Amino acid sequence: MRMLHHLSFAVADLTRSAAFYDAVLSTLGYVRVWTHEAAAGYKEGAIGYGLPGAEDEFAIRLRSQAVVPPSEGFHVAFSAPSREAVTAFYRAALEQGGRDNGGVGFHPEYGPNYFAAFVFDPDGHPVEAVINKEV
Repeated sequence: MRMLHHLSFAVADLTRSAAFYDAVLSTLGYVRVWTHEAAAGYKEGAIGYGLPGAEDEFAIRLRSQAVVPPSEGFHVAFSAPSREAVTAFYRAALEQGGRDNGGVGFHPEYGPNYFAAFVFDPDGHPVEAVINKEV
């Protein structure tokens, strides 16, 4: 059993955020597993991401009110299959309107094999891609 079923972020522009997350999560092997459009009878526009053929573990949800990113100390770390994937995540994030939040590389303060990329998504949510194992 996994600890969390899923986590959702509120976003101000679903198209912009979908382009960002489609690009960055694909570098880690994650895909869209569902899309809900408010016009199709759903309460809100939303997109879920996960492993191919699996349920969503992360979703973005359109909100009409102002989107306020969480305060310092909160972030989401996505598991990466390799250091190359972490680097690709970082590059894709910057290309898709993300902002740097600590660069990409080793972070020995978290362990000798902790290789991560830290960025802010277009709405200011802090996200990370990480692999933490000896390769």
